[in-house]
Amino acid sequence: MGADAPAAAVERTAIKKVSVRLVPFVALMFFVNYLDRTAVSFAEPNGMGQDLALTAAQFGFASGIFFLGYIVLEVPSNMALHRFGARRWLARIMVTWGIVSLLFTWVNSSGGLYTLRFLLGVAEAGFFPGAILFLSQWVPSRHRTRILGLFYLAQPLTTVFGAPLAGWLIGHHGLFGLEGWRVMFLFVSVPAILLGVIAWFYLIDKPADAKWLTPAERDWLTAELAAENARKTGHDDQHAKGDLKKAFTSGRVWTLAVVYFGFVYGLYALAFFLPTIINGFQEQYDTTFSVMDKAWITAIPYLPAAIALFFWTRHATRHGTRTWHVAGPAVVGGVTIPVALYMGSPTATVAVITVTACAVFAALPVFWSVPSRFLTGAAAAAGIALINTAGNIAGFASSYITGWLKDWTGDYYVPLYLVGFFMLLSAVLMVRLAARHRTDEPAPDPEHQSLEALR
Repeated sequence: MGADAPAAAVERTAIKKVSVRLVPFVALMFFVNYLDRTAVSFAEPNGMGQDLALTAAQFGFASGIFFLGYIVLEVPSNMALHRFGARRWLARIMVTWGIVSLLFTWVNSSGGLYTLRFLLGVAEAGFFPGAILFLSQWVPSRHRTRILGLFYLAQPLTTVFGAPLAGWLIGHHGLFGLEGWRVMFLFVSVPAILLGVIAWFYLIDKPADAKWLTPAERDWLTAELAAENARKTGHDDQHAKGDLKKAFTSGRVWTLAVVYFGFVYGLYALAFFLPTIINGFQEQYDTTFSVMDKAWITAIPYLPAAIALFFWTRHATRHGTRTWHVAGPAVVGGVTIPVALYMGSPTATVAVITVTACAVFAALPVFWSVPSRFLTGAAAAAGIALINTAGNIAGFASSYITGWLKDWTGDYYVPLYLVGFFMLLSAVLMVRLAARHRTDEPAPDPEHQSLEALR
């Protein structure tokens, strides 16, 4: 016990330093990333849709074509990150997407919007799976759910802070002679370029090179991660072996890809169309909202979602990740999203959508702790990118199909029932995967539970 105490102290300080030094910065990068890719959702009901004469289907296609661009280069981009290192590659991604995002300020046609959205996806390709891979390479698996949970907080908080920010920027109509939605695009793009430059100097590719860790902390992290990778590559299961081919032929990887498809289908149906749905409350309920009113209402579901994410991942870290940590929220989200259609007031509708958002965001960081348990090296880079590619396909499908079905049927009933179906499918597949392979983590031993309690 006495010999374990110094090791436990080194573990505690090493994980704390990674949590403080790396996670907030990478989360800030994700915050800007998600704000840039969803900025069109704030622009469309606040002038862009009218100025570019967009139908719901055209807006859905413009929102979704981003993901086609992302898909084109996602796996190659993550393999490049594995080869060249996160510092160079994530910095490169941020600068290029910031430049493309800046060009939205001067878009003047639906065709131009489609082109820029596609190029934005190409520029951003690999950022999210690259960030997941990067953080996974800094901490052992027993700490990964917690670290990814802290990172993932950036996504719901982007809307909590980004929606009012977007509304405030849109309110500056006429600045530099630009419409309000163009002012928004101008000012949300510059941070990506600046962060990309800073990332080049700030990020470090691996613990062995981190001068802000003590020698004991560097040695402990390096040894723990090496031992973990050795266990994965030495396992008899062919899917655990660290080569590219096995990642693409792994049944578990493909099942997880479909599970992730369902979650992301729901995530982006909400992200891109919630501001438009809220804008429709004015006619549906004979009320009037200002631009800032709509921004604040859009932000409402995401603050409880961030809180749910934090405590859900904390529970999974303390007690071991279980199948129900992913499947349970999928069921809740799949049931509540159609129920929102039958509420009789804006307040009740937003309340139910808040439950849906809590379910989606609680499950996602826990889900991302699963692939790295059986993939390592190049296989991890390819497998994570492949799973995220399925998410990008869902992003395109949910954006375009939701808009198309709304134009075809005249309302959001059918599109949101489809969202519910895909989320319930994710729950079923996650349970089936658990029945065929061990996906649950063992509960932490008392020593690690005590270590966690000290954080």
